[in-house]
Amino acid sequence: GAKWGIKLTLIIGLLLQLVSYSLLFAWDDSWDKRTAILYVTMTQMFAGIAKDLTKLGGKTVTKLVTPEEQNTRLFKLVSLITGWKNSLKGVGYFAGSALLNVSYEAALSSMMVIVALALPWAILGLDKNLGTAKKQGSTATSWRQVFAFDNKNLNFLSAARLFLFASRDFWFEVPLPFYLRSPGCQGLGNPCNIDADCVRGAVCQAIDVIAGGGLGNDNAQSTVQTVCQNLQVGGGCGGLGLNRTLVGAFLGGYIILYGQVQSWTPQLVTGPLNQTPPNKLTEILWGVVNCLPTLVMSVVMAFSPVFRTSTVDGSDGHDLTSMTAWFITIIVTFAIIFAINSSIHSFLVVKYAKSDKVAVSVGFYYMSNACGRLFGTIGSGILYTYVGEYYGEYAGTDGTAGLAACFLAGTVCSIIAALITVRVDDDNEGLKCGPYTLVQPLASDEPENGDEEG
Repeated sequence: GAKWGIKLTLIIGLLLQLVSYSLLFAWDDSWDKRTAILYVTMTQMFAGIAKDLTKLGGKTVTKLVTPEEQNTRLFKLVSLITGWKNSLKGVGYFAGSALLNVSYEAALSSMMVIVALALPWAILGLDKNLGTAKKQGSTATSWRQVFAFDNKNLNFLSAARLFLFASRDFWFEVPLPFYLRSPGCQGLGNPCNIDADCVRGAVCQAIDVIAGGGLGNDNAQSTVQTVCQNLQVGGGCGGLGLNRTLVGAFLGGYIILYGQVQSWTPQLVTGPLNQTPPNKLTEILWGVVNCLPTLVMSVVMAFSPVFRTSTVDGSDGHDLTSMTAWFITIIVTFAIIFAINSSIHSFLVVKYAKSDKVAVSVGFYYMSNACGRLFGTIGSGILYTYVGEYYGEYAGTDGTAGLAACFLAGTVCSIIAALITVRVDDDNEGLKCGPYTLVQPLASDEPENGDEEG
């Protein structure tokens, strides 16, 4: 973006997204697990690059069209664009899960049409020099100058962003959908006649039972028996047993709410609290608050009888109504708090970016964002898979213990993000909370260090 302009990065991003969808058409259900994982990972790599190349333009343009001294206007504009982008992503969750009930190909084709409709606007509507890095009003700088990361505030904010997004993706992206789909652990492996004999989310399937001394014995006999099974053993057990459409609605609703709160943060949250435009102290405050929902949920899932009765031998069963209420309460609360944090972060990165290098600054920041999501996704897979007790081949591991560990890891990441933000040099204006002053502003004759170079 800094070298060749936002127009080119946007076009490449949209084309890469079409390539990603095209690759998914080649999916084959007969592939073994290793091949399937490698292929999906490769496809997600292209899709992830496409998404960040496309997002780069949104924040870059807001900086370029807003005068330097109008930070409140910049905050509102960044929040609006970022929030509606995320809300539309939530609509994509709804549409994708619904279209899968029609067909896999219909879901992919619909997404490709939507992306293709955006291409003419990018090709015909943007100036090719928009967002290029300039040096003393001349042409674009060299690659070495483009990647000179000498902005201390941006570097610390990017490191904080890594852990902020890991605090969500340690539980949201992989463990939560698996857990919502997984059946309760009790009764798995027990004989059954129909699916209704099993706990919600489990199925009654036939298995071969070897009797009479094992496979190496000539007297061994194979019989067919139907037992309750977890269709996705790798996803663990102990969850709500929801179908795919409901899980998609759950995730889509979270993202739509998250996006709308982002859009209205300046008007409904930081404005009434006298925290607009926000600074590093505002982010530290909300970063600490971000720890609370995941901490509460990790404790509840680890120790509350509502979740902990969900075992293979549990006679009481797990309380689906109470579990659902807990998930809705915590996830809605986290969505609101996380959206406020993300909105403040999105503004600060644009504020700290230098006008002649805004594309590379935003790009570096999004690279940290992607690293945080990768860290959270891989870490969550390890925790969710190996923390819980193994209940056997028909049940898998205890998903409740695994998800509780993921929520705890998210809490730790929130704390680290807040601590890193302390190193940012942007506290001249102090911190207010409504009519109360929590941190006194510095003397007005001291220089602003928001764009200071390290």
